[in-house]
Amino acid sequence: MAHSCITHALGETMIRSASFRSLVALAGAATLLVGSTVTASAGTMKAAYNAADAALVPAAYKTVTWQVATDATYPPDESMNGNTMQGFDVDLINAIATTLGVKVKENNVTFDAIIAGMQANRYQIGNSSFTDTKAREKQVNFVDYFKAGEGVYVKATSKLPFTGLTSFCGHSVSVETGTVEQTDAGAVKCTGGKKVTVVAFPTQTLANNAVSDGRADFGFADSQIASYQVATTGGIFKNDGSAVNVAPYGIATQKTVAGAAIAKAIQAAVKTLIANGAYNAILAKYGAQGGELTAAKVVLNGATS
Repeated sequence: MAHSCITHALGETMIRSASFRSLVALAGAATLLVGSTVTASAGTMKAAYNAADAALVPAAYKTVTWQVATDATYPPDESMNGNTMQGFDVDLINAIATTLGVKVKENNVTFDAIIAGMQANRYQIGNSSFTDTKAREKQVNFVDYFKAGEGVYVKATSKLPFTGLTSFCGHSVSVETGTVEQTDAGAVKCTGGKKVTVVAFPTQTLANNAVSDGRADFGFADSQIASYQVATTGGIFKNDGSAVNVAPYGIATQKTVAGAAIAKAIQAAVKTLIANGAYNAILAKYGAQGGELTAAKVVLNGATS
């Protein structure tokens, strides 16, 4: 991601994870940026309070700080820069909070612990590049705000071609635990007695390391994450083939009456941020414009409203 201000090193905890395990809260970070401003090449766009959107927030949630769970090991979407959480997901939730007139607090949590933490009422929001799937919709509500595919990266010296998921047959694939990539790689049907060896790690950083040191033949992650690794690791990796299985990302809320109401408020705020330009400015800041949605495609649990 060319416009990211993240410095990356293999072995540094800077990428992401997946979705249900014992809760491990690693660190707390960021709070609401009131009147948050995002600078992009097109200029400066400012999120502002919107009374109509704010009216959708349940009364009990107007004056409390919303606890947001994010796995900050997934640049450019979310990562740590010292003690500061950054990334387009982080900027977006802050802009949503400004629009709704509420406060949020980011908590750095392993990805596979986020939904469990929401179900245990530790967090009101899951904001961590979640692919909106029907299976996950049974556990949380989703407000879709972005779309991404699944990308493959390999060592720069690799001769292995990727032409589709069956290219994994007979090889090892490094993924982050609980991600859709883990599920999809594990579901590949091979012929000729071959199989896919899926090697899962609790963070994307460890998954990257497995590829760089030769313990896995392929790395498999969301498309912009794979491209980010290639762009920021000094020639260690290269992209392999084209992205597959393009799907939406969703901001998750609890599967409760209040959680459904919060989801509708977030949906309205995202539409407002698209209309006023702040949304596109956030994506441009991190070089993620290829996954942008239009207001008409901001949906709640797969249904446009």
